[in-house]
Amino acid sequence: MFKKVLIANRGEIALRVIRACRELGVQTVAVYSEADRESLHVRFADDDVCIGPAPARDSYLKIPRLIAAAEITGADAIHPGYGFLAENAEFAEIVTASNIAFIGPTADQIRVMGDKAAARAAMTAVGVPIIPGTPGPVEDVDEALGYAKDMGFPVIIKASAGGGGKGMRVAKDAEEFERSFQLARSEALSAFGNGDVYVEKYLMRPRHIEFQIIGDKFGHVIHLGERDCSVQRRHQKLIEESPSPAMTAGLRQRMGDAAVAGAKAIDYVGAGTIEMLLDEDGSFYFMEMNTRIQVEHPVTEMITGIDLVKEQIRVAAGEPLSVREMPPMRGHVIEVRVNAEDPSRNFQPSPGKIVTFHPPGGNGVRLDTHVYAGYTVPPFYDSMIAKVICQGRDRPEALARMQLALETFIIEGPTTTIPFLARVMQNPRFKSGDVDTKFLDLEPDLMKEPG
Repeated sequence: MFKKVLIANRGEIALRVIRACRELGVQTVAVYSEADRESLHVRFADDDVCIGPAPARDSYLKIPRLIAAAEITGADAIHPGYGFLAENAEFAEIVTASNIAFIGPTADQIRVMGDKAAARAAMTAVGVPIIPGTPGPVEDVDEALGYAKDMGFPVIIKASAGGGGKGMRVAKDAEEFERSFQLARSEALSAFGNGDVYVEKYLMRPRHIEFQIIGDKFGHVIHLGERDCSVQRRHQKLIEESPSPAMTAGLRQRMGDAAVAGAKAIDYVGAGTIEMLLDEDGSFYFMEMNTRIQVEHPVTEMITGIDLVKEQIRVAAGEPLSVREMPPMRGHVIEVRVNAEDPSRNFQPSPGKIVTFHPPGGNGVRLDTHVYAGYTVPPFYDSMIAKVICQGRDRPEALARMQLALETFIIEGPTTTIPFLARVMQNPRFKSGDVDTKFLDLEPDLMKEPG
């Protein structure tokens, strides 16, 4: 086991990794920007190092500074969390070359799955269903249009080297295609430094289902069930739950087997997620693989009783998986992401000082957060400030607990998405489980404050 883990991240995921390390008897190093000097992860870590000014490009994304921080504090492993450099193959490579363990998959595994065209090829080779699309990136708009016409409109143009909804455009017909193609290429180049795009058939009303994967260095790879992440805005997840309201035992078996086959195809080591789209007719398709821990990992932790972050650390230290098959699901779990944003203003970020902070509690309620009364939410990073996770014996009980948790969760200062999330919990379509990735487009009143 490692002696000291540096956490190359901030916020609630940094605190989450600190907790897992504490339970394993491992010391921790927090790194922080000048904007995060008063953050809780700095207070609770055993050691801390300031790595630069507030902007992420000058601090959390500076690889030499992270390596230097690990070396001066004697850290023998680095946990990347999620976001920032978590899926950066070069970072994983440099960490390993510096004789420091990278708590995650290998650089080659990150590279293959980070390139969407390469990932599609890897999945096709082992029989995992993929959405009809171009065999790889397409540079010529006329060639791309030919593929689109063969597939049938609508189609979606996607960045090869990205995620998070950037470099993604839908074209409803040939007339719209050329403009969408050029916009997607331009966005991809700006966001990722790589303008390569590919074209896929666009599913009108799919669910977004992801399977939690974990593998060790001994060839064991298992899945730990699904999470339904269909409630989104601009391709960003807002609510996740397990089991999916659309899932049957047979469908879980087929999708889970495909997810494991996909991970085994690259000898995957560590925690990861196979993301799929589930169409209305029950067919499903591989979308991408996230080669890191997910924001929504607590859903799986509560439904299975397995600590995914501890499992990540153990696997990276060379230990075998502590479980070899998925345990029985324990009821139903729902997670909501609380953001410092104003839903009525198109989810505009709302940084600022938190004046009052009263957390929710009660049976089956978990809160993962890094904020407190007096904390100032900085404008430089992602606006998520908390995750509320509720468990019940069944979906109605989990929903009821979530509704109560949101009603009793008080954050005064920045505008947050708490009232919006409470409205979603009461929405008849959501309560019945009738959701897909277009849910919020079809329920625009949820974004408006009542009265």
